[in-house]
Amino acid sequence: QMQVAESGGGLVQAGGSLTLTCTASGSRFDAYSVGWFRQAPGKKLEGVACVVADGSFTYYTDNVKGRFTISRDNAKNTVVLQMNSVNGEDTAMYYCAAERYRSATNMCVSPFLDYAGQGTQVTVSS
Repeated sequence: QMQVAESGGGLVQAGGSLTLTCTASGSRFDAYSVGWFRQAPGKKLEGVACVVADGSFTYYTDNVKGRFTISRDNAKNTVVLQMNSVNGEDTAMYYCAAERYRSATNMCVSPFLDYAGQGTQVTVSS
């Protein structure tokens, strides 16, 4: 069993930066792929960035490539999403989720969300 929790959301100006952190507890964190997902009002859930268990492969949805970076520290049971050059389309509730035996691409494109947090709100102001 695993629990994950998100932190770091808030209000940020367009063009600014924000760092989201996913902290896990419970089962072997280093056996799980982890991803960041977001959902804006009226829109479907979107896989933003995902990383495999050992951190060797990542996936980014097209509209965040070059702006967001996902990284993990298995010793600290954390996955960080560094968000740079944010814009209004990045406004959403952001969720962290963990799954076993998934590639980064498959997890982001077709998530099962086996273990997911309550979310953290990111709001970008113009």
